[in-house]
Amino acid sequence: MTTAAEVGARTAPTSKKKRSRRGSDRVAYLYLLPAFVVFGAFLLYPLLHGLWISLYDWDGLTPATWVGLGNYTDALGDPALRTAFAHSAVLILFYAVLPILLALMLTGVMTHATKLRHLSFFRVVIFLPQVVASVVVATTWTAIYAPDGVLNNVLSAVGLEVIARPWLGDFGLALPAVGLIGTWLEIGLCLVLFLAGVSQINPELYEAARLDGAGPVREFFAVTLPGLRPQIAVALTLTVIAGLRSFDLIFVATRGGPGTSTTVPGFEVYHRAFDLNQVGSACAVGILLTVVILIVTTLINRIDPGEQA
Repeated sequence: MTTAAEVGARTAPTSKKKRSRRGSDRVAYLYLLPAFVVFGAFLLYPLLHGLWISLYDWDGLTPATWVGLGNYTDALGDPALRTAFAHSAVLILFYAVLPILLALMLTGVMTHATKLRHLSFFRVVIFLPQVVASVVVATTWTAIYAPDGVLNNVLSAVGLEVIARPWLGDFGLALPAVGLIGTWLEIGLCLVLFLAGVSQINPELYEAARLDGAGPVREFFAVTLPGLRPQIAVALTLTVIAGLRSFDLIFVATRGGPGTSTTVPGFEVYHRAFDLNQVGSACAVGILLTVVILIVTTLINRIDPGEQA
């Protein structure tokens, strides 16, 4: 029969462990507190405040009028906003799909070109657009796309002047032209992620594939591509977000033109708030864009990255 003393002796170490664990949790939360404060002050509070403003009809100066969900119903029924989201869907092809495909191709080449001289230099050059300010990038590419810019001059020099045109002033080509800037920007990020992923793949898998007679292409699809599934999911998440929230390139390069051929939701937020003085409507569009980004990223993250064989 167990006595009270024996029970107390057994439970005492357990109680000490629980108190120690609670103390460790408190210390951990104290370390996280500065991050929580920054998150709340610069992200959560502005988001909630924007949500509150979106429920009012307000021009930013005069007293606001409560409209409830009126700004959201107006925004959802606005053809201009639907067009802007359609443009964002097109930009996702340039910001996400093309960079990932090109980065995968470059990863396959660089994996088999380890003896190539100056390989590190090429990696730095490809990643360089990620560290350049977007405004600088947009300004540079605007000069390249100009009627008398580098691109048209090169086309004229090789006898293709019939193709030359004001790329950012063409209703049908302005959006793809801006999208290619996004491709140039995002390919470096994808490449760095994929090269880091390749370094984590077990080298024995490559040796086994070569012993089975696999060539470079088959080796890429049998070993490299399955091993990069987690990195592809991360790259897809980051690049899709970049495509959906694109604003700075559009603002500097085209300001939504010609006409409305390059408008995106981010530019609509700016246009409604500062050009039309519809601050409440602008906040509603911003909240809708946030919801769309959350839904899309959640769907992407639900993709099971699998486990490396």
